[in-house]
Order: sequence, then C-alpha cells, then structure tokens
Amino acid sequence: MDYGRALELQQQLVAERKQGLIPDQLLLLEHPHVITLGRNGRLDNLLASSEVLARAGISFHHSDRGGDITYHGPGQIVGYPIFDLREWKRDVVAYVRAIEQAIIDALADFGIAAGRMQGCTGVWVNRGIGLPACKIAAIGVHLSRWVTSHGFALNHTTDLSYFQYIVPCGLTKPVTSMRELGSNAGRPEVVRALAHHFAQTFDFTLNEAGASLLETIS
Repeated sequence: MDYGRALELQQQLVAERKQGLIPDQLLLLEHPHVITLGRNGRLDNLLASSEVLARAGISFHHSDRGGDITYHGPGQIVGYPIFDLREWKRDVVAYVRAIEQAIIDALADFGIAAGRMQGCTGVWVNRGIGLPACKIAAIGVHLSRWVTSHGFALNHTTDLSYFQYIVPCGLTKPVTSMRELGSNAGRPEVVRALAHHFAQTFDFTLNEAGASLLETIS
C-alpha cells in the first residue's frame, strides 16, 4: 500500500476510534520504497539528493510520528496500531515498550533472540561478542487524545542496501533482517505471529474477521 494512502487510512480509523465507532485496530502491511522523516528528525540524516532517490524509485514523506528518519519498502512488515490508550494505560513509554515486547515475542517464535538496547527505541539483535548489535525493527508513534497511529517496521526479507540512503533513526548502527539472520519464515506466518503477540501483550481478542483480513493482506 502506498505510504500516502496508508496515512489517509490511519487518519480515518483514528477519527472513528476517537468517536467510539470501531474497536482497536492493527494494520499490518507493506509499502513501496519510501523514506519518512519524523517530526523530531534531522534532514541531514538523509544521505541522498532528491534526484538520487528518484532514480532509485524511492519517494520521500515528512511524517508526524516520533523518531527520526527511516526506510520502508518491500520485504518489511509495517504495523500501524490504532489503539485508544485510555482503555489500556495512559503511558506513552509503556506503550512503546509493549510494542517492542510483542515484536520480541513474535521473533522468538522463529528462533530469533531479540531484545532492547538501553537508550535506543526499537528491537535489536546481538550477533555475538565483539560485533555491534543490529536493529531489526524500528518504532515511531503518534498520539492524539490518547489514540495511537504510526507504529513499527520489522525487517523480514528487506533488501538492506536501501538503508544506505539514510542514517537509520539518526543512529550510526547497522540494521538486519529475519532473512539475513537465517530465517526462512514466510510473510503470512510472521504476520500471524505479530497479530497473536500484540493481542497477548495488549490483552485483546483478535476477532475472526480481523484474522482473515490479515491473511488476505499478507
């Protein structure tokens, strides 16, 4: 789904959630090549001109999410929770930690030991003694009257060469993917694992219609 179209969909769902017209939603999708800059981001973390990005087939968007700069593209699983935190916890930090935990638990289902890095938002994988930790999932969220939007991007089979155009999240640290770590898990499997662990972490019931939709999108 095009990034702009996904943003419109999020805004529509946020408005409906604020009015109590719908329950909490979890969108799991994939974008064409796009670089987004968060509201606190620094443009000097973009390492390519608009001409270079155009030649590479990458679009660019400013975003009202938190965080710095990031890349989305084929092979990623991008998650946009539309949650009303008044019905969970009115705590932004706890919310971000819970997103991290759901992703960590989902990765564990596929034999990937992931965790947190002190002072750095996201999900990380330690590759061994003497090697730097690599980011496997980035997180950037937005809240309006306690209703969330934006979310996370998990590198599943992502072509990591596209990160050369940015300083990911403003950090000079390497990125990795499930495929680079040796996982052969298919996208539908990972989507279902993420949905399951988000439901567990946030104490939700994933309805059958939602589960079917997730499988269709994947």
